[in-house]
Amino acid sequence: MLAWTGGGCSFSYQLGSLLGKNKDEHPGEVSGSIPTAQPGGGGLDNADLAIARAAAAEVLSRGGKDTSMPWENPETGARGTVTPIAATYNQDGLVCRDFLASYVRAGSEAWLQGEACRVHEGQWEVRSLKPWRRS
Repeated sequence: MLAWTGGGCSFSYQLGSLLGKNKDEHPGEVSGSIPTAQPGGGGLDNADLAIARAAAAEVLSRGGKDTSMPWENPETGARGTVTPIAATYNQDGLVCRDFLASYVRAGSEAWLQGEACRVHEGQWEVRSLKPWRRS
């Protein structure tokens, strides 16, 4: 957590081992590539997703209302912003909150929706991250 705080607004390293979860632990969670309508048929990069997940955990740990946090992966050129939405709620005995994340890479943009829960000592864990679907 100290590295995130001292690292400014962009993350230039992979945090998947710290925040990534085994897909067997949470079957509904997407931790691999997410197909999108990007030019060339590419999907979202795992390293990019790990950095976006880390930004989500950081912005949620800061609390506050109407906050956002930018993220960036200099290795791939991907970037975006994570914004918590709605209020916290209780799920399975945990305090949780939903968020939206933008994903911009090679001139294409995608939106992701996620859910994170406070698991212990105030740390947030991203439980799901998937393409955003308007309802």
